[in-house]
Amino acid sequence: MDGSGPFSCPICLEPLREPVTLPCGHNFCLACLGTLWPHRGAGGAGGPGGTARCPLCQEPFPDGLQLRKNHTLSELLQLRQGSGPGPGPCPAPAPGPAPAPEPATPSAPPSAPEPSAPCAPESWPPGEEPVRCDACPEGAALPAALSCLSCLASFCPAHLGPHERSPALRGHRLVPPLRRLEESLCPRHLRPLERYCRAERVCLCEACAAQEHRGHELVPLEQERALQEAEQPKVLSAVEDRMDELGAGIAQSRRTVALIKSAAVAERERVSRLFAEAAAVLQGFQTQVLGFIDEGEATMLGRSQGDLRRQEEQRSRLSRARHNLSQVPEADSVSFLQELLALRLALEEGCGPGPGPPKELSFTKSSQAVRAVRAVLAAACSSQWEQLRGLGGDEDGLQKPGTEDAESQDPDSTNNLESEAPRDYFLKFAYIVDLDSDTADKFLQLFGTKGVKRVLCPINYPESPTRFTHCEQVLGEGALDRGTYYWEVEIIEGWVSVGVMAEDFSPQEPYDRGRLGRNAYSCCLQWNGRSFSVWFHGQEAPLPHPFSPTVGICLEYADRALAFYAVRDGKMSLLRRLRASRRRSGTPASPVDPFQSRLDSHFAGLFTRRLKPAFFLESVDAHLQIGPLKKSCISVLKRR
Repeated sequence: MDGSGPFSCPICLEPLREPVTLPCGHNFCLACLGTLWPHRGAGGAGGPGGTARCPLCQEPFPDGLQLRKNHTLSELLQLRQGSGPGPGPCPAPAPGPAPAPEPATPSAPPSAPEPSAPCAPESWPPGEEPVRCDACPEGAALPAALSCLSCLASFCPAHLGPHERSPALRGHRLVPPLRRLEESLCPRHLRPLERYCRAERVCLCEACAAQEHRGHELVPLEQERALQEAEQPKVLSAVEDRMDELGAGIAQSRRTVALIKSAAVAERERVSRLFAEAAAVLQGFQTQVLGFIDEGEATMLGRSQGDLRRQEEQRSRLSRARHNLSQVPEADSVSFLQELLALRLALEEGCGPGPGPPKELSFTKSSQAVRAVRAVLAAACSSQWEQLRGLGGDEDGLQKPGTEDAESQDPDSTNNLESEAPRDYFLKFAYIVDLDSDTADKFLQLFGTKGVKRVLCPINYPESPTRFTHCEQVLGEGALDRGTYYWEVEIIEGWVSVGVMAEDFSPQEPYDRGRLGRNAYSCCLQWNGRSFSVWFHGQEAPLPHPFSPTVGICLEYADRALAFYAVRDGKMSLLRRLRASRRRSGTPASPVDPFQSRLDSHFAGLFTRRLKPAFFLESVDAHLQIGPLKKSCISVLKRR
C-alpha cells in the first residue's frame, strides 16, 4: 500500500497498525500516539505531559483518556489485506525527511501531490530557531513547512500530507510557519479567529460571531485585510502629516523652552542688578543718616562742652576768691576790702542762670526717618509681591516682549518697551482674520476676505442684521473670548482705525457713538494722516511715533490688554499697550491722566464680552489689507 486513504496513519503515513480511534474520530497507530504522547501510552491517562490534543484537529482530551485498540477497524484492515496475521506494531517515525513515495503503477490511482519542501535551517535569520513540526516525535521534530490555523499546529512536509490529500482537511487555512499560534485562537472559545466585526473592530471566532456579535457587520479576515490594505496609503499619509505637525510642535516647544531659560537667566541678572542698586541706594542713605547723626552730635557736644568748661572755671574762681577772703587777717583792712571786691566781681561775672539741657536733640529724628523708609519699603515689597503673584497666572506663563505697563516702568524697562522686539514670538499667537461681508457698510468695497476700500458709490449688499448702517466699518469673522491673538494690518492709503469691537454691539448706532473707539464697546489705533493715536470710550491719547504701514495688534485676554505695534523688517516696536493700571491702595497716585483714568474705570469690562477684529475707514480714499500671516506662521513653527 502507498499509505494513502483513510486506512493510513497521519503520523507515520503507513497503513494503520493496532489502530486506535480518538474521541474526535481520527485514527492513529497505537505506537505512533505512544511516541507522540510519551506519558500517555496505552496504559491510560495522567502524567506531566499536560492535556493531550489530536495531532490533526488539536481537539483537547481529558487526562483520563484510555487508548484502546479499535478491533472493528483492525478486522477491516485484515480483510482489506487478505487473510493472515494482522500487521505488527508500527515503528515510530524516524527523524529526517519523509521517505519518497513509491512510483505509481498504471492501474493504481494517482498519488497525492508531494508536500512543499520544509524550510531549511540556514534559510532562517541568524540566531532564530525555526518553528518545529508539532506532529514529529518530541526531540526529533523537523522544521515546519506550514502552519494550519484550523488545527492550530505546524507540520513538516511529511506530516502535511493529510492536509493535501484529505478532502476534509483541504479547507483548512495554511500559512507560513507561525511561532505563536495561540494568538490566532479565541481565548474564550479556543477556536480560530476567522471573522472581523466592523462595528467593534475586533477579530472573532465563529462562536463569538454567533453570540455576542449577532447582527453586527461581520466579514472574513481576508476581506477586511484587503479593504484595510487599500486604506493603508491614506493612513500612512495621515501619519506622515501628523509626524510633520508634531515635528513643528516639538521645534516650537524647544524654542519655547529655550526662550524660558534665556528669559529666566536675563531676568535673574536684571533682578540681581536692581537689588544691588537698591542695596547701594540703602547703603548711601545709611551713610547719610549716620553722617547726619555724627554732625549733630559734634555740634551739640561742642556747645555743651564749652558751657561746661565756663561753669567749671567760674566755680573755680569763686572758690579761690572765697578762700582768699577767709585768709585775710582781721587787722588788715586793705586786704579785706580788696579780696571782698574780687569775690563780688567773680560773683557778678556768673550772674544769671546757666544754659539748661537742650529741649530736643536734632539727630534723634534719624530713627524716625529710617523707620518710615522701612515701612514704605516693606509695603512696596508686599504690594509688588502680590502683584507679581497675580501676574503669574497668565495663560502662557511667559512675559511677552513689550507687554509691561509703560506707566510703571523703570528707565531700563522703558528702553526695552521702546526698543524693537522679534516678530517670530508673536507669530505663534497668529490669528487669521477674514473680513465678514455681512457686517460691511454699503460704502465699503471688499476684495475677497482680506482687502477693503472706501468708495463713493454705495454697493448693493444684501440685507443683514449685522451690517453697519451709519459708520464705514467692517468686522472680522469669528469671535475671540480667551487666549492670546495676534494679527497684522497693512495701511495702504487714507485715514484708518484698527482695533476690536464687542460682538453684541449694535451696528445701527449713530455715527458719533457707533464709530470705533468712541464707545465702551470698542478700542482702536487711529492713523489720521499726520500721527497715530489710541481711542477708547470717546477719549483720545496721541502717540509720538512715526508712520508705519504695517501695524500689529495683540489681544491678550488673560491680561485684559490690547497692544499695538509698528512692524518693520521683522522687528516690532510698541506703539501703546492699553490696560487698566494695577496700582494698589496705599501707593502714591501718579499725575492725573484722563485717558488712563478712562481705562482704569471701563477697560476691563471690555473683556467680559466676545470681541471681534474691527476696521474703520474714515477718509474717502481709505484702503487697507489684512496681513498674510499663514505662510510666515508655518515657517516659524517649522524653523529650528
